[in-house]
Amino acid sequence: MALSFRTDAYIDGRWRQGARRFQVYNPATQDVIAEVPDLGATETEEAVAAAHAAFPAWAAKPAKERAAIMRAWFDLMIADLDRLGRLISLEGGKPIAEAKGEAAYGAAFVEWFGEEAKRAYGRTIPTTTATRRYVTIKQPIGVCAAITPWNFPMAMITRKAGPALAAGNTIVLKPPHQTPLTALALAELAEKAGVPKGVFNVVTTTDAAAAGKVLCESPLVRKFSFTGSTAIGKKLGAACVGSTVKRISLELGGNAPLLIFADADLDLAVKGAIASKFRNAGQTCVCANRILVEDAVYDAFSQKLADAVSKLKVGPGDQAGVDIGPLIDGKAIEKVERMVAEALAAGATALTGGTKHPAGAQFYTPTVLANVTRDMRVNTEEIFGPVAPLIRFKSEDEAVSIANSTEFGLAAYFFTKDVNRAWRVAERIEAGMVSVNDGIFSNEVIPFGGIKESGLGREGGVEGLEEYMETKFVNFGGFA
Repeated sequence: MALSFRTDAYIDGRWRQGARRFQVYNPATQDVIAEVPDLGATETEEAVAAAHAAFPAWAAKPAKERAAIMRAWFDLMIADLDRLGRLISLEGGKPIAEAKGEAAYGAAFVEWFGEEAKRAYGRTIPTTTATRRYVTIKQPIGVCAAITPWNFPMAMITRKAGPALAAGNTIVLKPPHQTPLTALALAELAEKAGVPKGVFNVVTTTDAAAAGKVLCESPLVRKFSFTGSTAIGKKLGAACVGSTVKRISLELGGNAPLLIFADADLDLAVKGAIASKFRNAGQTCVCANRILVEDAVYDAFSQKLADAVSKLKVGPGDQAGVDIGPLIDGKAIEKVERMVAEALAAGATALTGGTKHPAGAQFYTPTVLANVTRDMRVNTEEIFGPVAPLIRFKSEDEAVSIANSTEFGLAAYFFTKDVNRAWRVAERIEAGMVSVNDGIFSNEVIPFGGIKESGLGREGGVEGLEEYMETKFVNFGGFA
């Protein structure tokens, strides 16, 4: 059955074609999937104006009414999981099963935040004098802007749009040029669900700088959210604060460590390492970028991991049983090749993989590197590919030191059977999220975000809704 999808931008409740269009490619084959509008600053300003005009009516709706519309949006997503999964796989390269998992994961944010909107409570504060009464109320911020990445083309949108709309805000979204079709599919379903015009807008473009400048500097935009690299996030954040002092949320780069202690269940650790490191071919900001293994079990763990990784099936996402799809583009494959070559030249050993895969130009063989040292780039920089570098450590203190020797602090993982160590290491590791004895942790109910140069703010959980609301204090005076 042919896959149907929208190919026009969505602004103010209308599908916009645009004078210029750009091509969207299947990363597995490099075939052109579609052409979508290549909009610019003018159209971005129109989207912001539409969101601004729609804000008062949407904000005035009772939370229960907004929640009902969001529930309808969620229901449509769930009914459409097969198409959404196929679309995510087609433009992003993920295996179908993984892509459908993302679609369900993405839909869950709409459900969660729609429900949480009805529980955005204020509070009463004990007074300091008999003549006054103090309360706080929660209110929407206004027009929100979001720039999202290609590696989770649905979930990274709903993790921002879900709380924004639930809180009573409107939003302008700029999806990545590599994966705009999923964003347009979400707009299509939002329209069917009854989201009013101007509340949810999608601007497709290859001119990220022009669109970003508008979203950062427009006085009509009061909240800005970005997921992407730390370098770009710093520039966008500075532009937001320097122009109009916007509220900002930044989910930036990571360099997640995964620690294997000698007392760990090695089979469980291998399973967790594969789940974390090789999901989406290693192209996630929270994947285990480097794996630290205690000396006593280094050889045993290395062999178990290499054996398991060598069995992973590589190929286009729509093929049955595929575990590892393509990297997103030519630059991504070149980066992985260069980092692995540097490590091998410096003394690392490929226990499995270490080369491109014959499945196609953007496929890389799942790789395990032994004898990696702390100064190698596969330890100090985000790989964003299916490569697992293994580093030895001899003590807990050394492991924690290596784990924390980075400017990033997004996610961290470790495996141990010692409950005392579990608490101790979880508290000592410098990361916004720590997972013990589990390689996958993200869902809609937990606060997702990092510390240090991995970002500002949290997405998901009750904290995620707070990011899109203002707390207003009201003093009632004159009591007798």
